[in-house]
Amino acid sequence: MQQPEHKLVSFPGTKTPPARRPRDARIDAFRGLALIMIFIDHVPGNPYEYLTIRNFTHSDAAEAFFIMSGLAAALAYSGRLTPEARAEHGLMNGVLPVWKRSWTLYLAHIFMTIWAIAIFSAGAGIYNLPELLETINLRQVFSNPEESLFGIAALTHQLGYVNILPAYSVLLFFAPAMLLLGLWKPKALLWTALAIWMAAGLWRLNLPNFPNPGGWFFNPISWELLFAIGMLTGLAMRRGERFVPVSRPLFWASLGFCGLVVAWKFIPEFGAVINHQMARLYQAGIPFHLTTHDKTFVALPRLLNILALAYVLSCLPAVTRFCASKAAAPLRLLGQQGLLVFCTGTIVALAFQVIMAGNPLSAWMGWGLPPLGVVIMLVIAWMAQSRKPVRREIQSPGGLVAKPDQRRVS
Repeated sequence: MQQPEHKLVSFPGTKTPPARRPRDARIDAFRGLALIMIFIDHVPGNPYEYLTIRNFTHSDAAEAFFIMSGLAAALAYSGRLTPEARAEHGLMNGVLPVWKRSWTLYLAHIFMTIWAIAIFSAGAGIYNLPELLETINLRQVFSNPEESLFGIAALTHQLGYVNILPAYSVLLFFAPAMLLLGLWKPKALLWTALAIWMAAGLWRLNLPNFPNPGGWFFNPISWELLFAIGMLTGLAMRRGERFVPVSRPLFWASLGFCGLVVAWKFIPEFGAVINHQMARLYQAGIPFHLTTHDKTFVALPRLLNILALAYVLSCLPAVTRFCASKAAAPLRLLGQQGLLVFCTGTIVALAFQVIMAGNPLSAWMGWGLPPLGVVIMLVIAWMAQSRKPVRREIQSPGGLVAKPDQRRVS
């Protein structure tokens, strides 16, 4: 599902700032890759969707989205919330920019929702496919507009493929408190996030849907754990450290778990045995979010898989070199314009869904439209990047350097 664009923080008059460190190219490169995978997965029926992360792991690009969102929030905003910054500029000077970004995400979500309704409405008329008006949770919009329109504004009625930003917006609203806790006691933030995730799974805690029953598909009470882990990673990066140190045993254990998951998914007999054992654990009383692959509550297999994969990738020097190379420049470009690219990709993907539904016999569309969509995303990102004014380098109190082409983390 990428991401808001935030300026790194710099305060005048700070005493002897630490040595400057260049921005980690992996942040933008992996964000850009996640944006491409989200876009491809949002165009069902295309052959490229078999190449995205969800086919090889229990996770998908959404988990990566939330980890990098937390990381970006820490890099962008924690400098305003340090004790020194709060003493000099006040607490609200650090809180208000985060809340402003949360509001921006809300507006972006409403914008995409309106376009989703318009695209599917147009498609239903152009292709004479009234069934389009009953897909992606649109039925309530047309059969019960009084309640569903209120639900859209209140974020309690979310359309399919347009439902990730509400959770991110909610988490950003609470991000100042999380950052303050993480700056004070990083382990306290981790244990608090783990406790909230566990409680959400045990008691099925979720924000309500309305007018439909149930809760949010991306439940922020559960997904906050990934956001917090990303945030702790970002806070450690500002200190020039790793949140989880490099460890050979942990690396091989993580790589082994990733290999186990691949076998789990691609060897039917092996996968059936593990799934059966997990079902037995559930029947024995082990909570469902520890024994299933549930996405709403970020079930344990999904959680462990994305964390293991992230750790393995973070330990490989070849990955770091590639992300900083010219070959990865398109990925970095997409990542640097995360929110704009995500919104563009979502709207284009919905349009492609309608076009493919109206032309079911045109097999070439599955092959041709997704690459066209990626090109559109790249063009939009390039246009936005080229409009940014050239500024001199700015260093934050945490030592991060924001170069003219790196001043936003989204």
